[in-house]
Amino acid sequence: MPTDTSPGALPVRAPLAPVPGEPVLDVVIPVFNEEKDLGPCVRRLHEHLTRTFPYPFRITVADNASTDRTPEVAAGLAAALDCVRSTRLEEKGRGRALRTVWSGSDAPVLAYMDVDLSTDLNALLPLVAPLISGHSDLAIGTRLARSSRVVRGAKREFVSRAYNLLLRSSLAARFSDAQCGFKAIRREVAERLLPLVEDTGWFFDTELLVLAERAGLRIHEVPVDWVDDPDSTVHILKTATEDLKGVWRVGRALAVGALPLDRLARPFGDDPRDRTAVPGVDGGLARQLIGFCTVGVLSTLLYLVLYSAFRGGVGPQLANGVALLLSAVANTAANRRLTFGVRGRERAVRHQAQGLVVFAIGLALTSGSLAALTAATPDPAHGTELAVLITANLAATVLRFLLLRAWVFPERRGTDPRTSTSKEGR
Repeated sequence: MPTDTSPGALPVRAPLAPVPGEPVLDVVIPVFNEEKDLGPCVRRLHEHLTRTFPYPFRITVADNASTDRTPEVAAGLAAALDCVRSTRLEEKGRGRALRTVWSGSDAPVLAYMDVDLSTDLNALLPLVAPLISGHSDLAIGTRLARSSRVVRGAKREFVSRAYNLLLRSSLAARFSDAQCGFKAIRREVAERLLPLVEDTGWFFDTELLVLAERAGLRIHEVPVDWVDDPDSTVHILKTATEDLKGVWRVGRALAVGALPLDRLARPFGDDPRDRTAVPGVDGGLARQLIGFCTVGVLSTLLYLVLYSAFRGGVGPQLANGVALLLSAVANTAANRRLTFGVRGRERAVRHQAQGLVVFAIGLALTSGSLAALTAATPDPAHGTELAVLITANLAATVLRFLLLRAWVFPERRGTDPRTSTSKEGR
């Protein structure tokens, strides 16, 4: 089995060899002002692990700058219970707490769960077992599997499903539940991934999973039973806003190749997907069409918003040109990375220049349609304008895909992807 020994390369998966007396699992519980619930939850988790977990363990309470008696409660638990410790952070942020504790832990498997223990603890051993055996690199609980049993309000259910749908459409994520507070990771994997994760709040989970998936890591999913905490202090609107900002930041970084994922080798040094991949073009026609359509829908929405915003001040023709130009630049960058799989910054300027040529063709189609509409109806209704522009954009979209695939990002034929080395991203 080959092992990549280049700097930063992920290690080959292997079963863990527990060291006598050393914890195999470190479960982190991030808390902020949880003086009431912290004691009962930690004692319940400690009793469950003592009774069911076959290896030594540790529970770490990570206090996120609490202003109540949470630090005193955590210290009392650490003094009263074996294998429990507490640590204090002077700044808030769940991601900051996890990064701090995981980075300093000596346990080979690192996990975390929310203090309310909404997840049935019987899922904990199935969560970490694939990491201990060497089968997987990360593991997450999912509330969205068919076999999961979830009790929560309609609003939270809608927000959760909408968010995960957004991740699938915008970041091509394949994991099902990004924000379930029940996850685990092997320590050597965390050591490589944590320096690449920027977020320190609630988006930390999503960013970690996206990077892991893009690095070719194996993410194990465990259906969980979940009962939502009605007294949860999570602010849905604020959290959703921060998550959307994170999605935009990570999506933009992936689109321009700013993330150094090329430094992370595949876990076994030879992923079966690499044998059929074409350098510079990630996937076949069907996958490209799905990616292109997803990017196209988002770009069209962006275009219509920009056009409607500019039209009142500069008129329909100039508004159309400006909106189309801005959305075209974003569209080319997103298609470059997400649809055609081109990584790195090499030839990025050339690709944008070619994309602008395709933009000029689209501008001619849409502007010509507007001119024809104005000639036929001197003062058309705004709704009619939008309908004509949508039709013209659909025609321009088909032509755009053909030009992008055949001219801007053409397949490089006659090259063996298993032996060739792409310079993209280096």
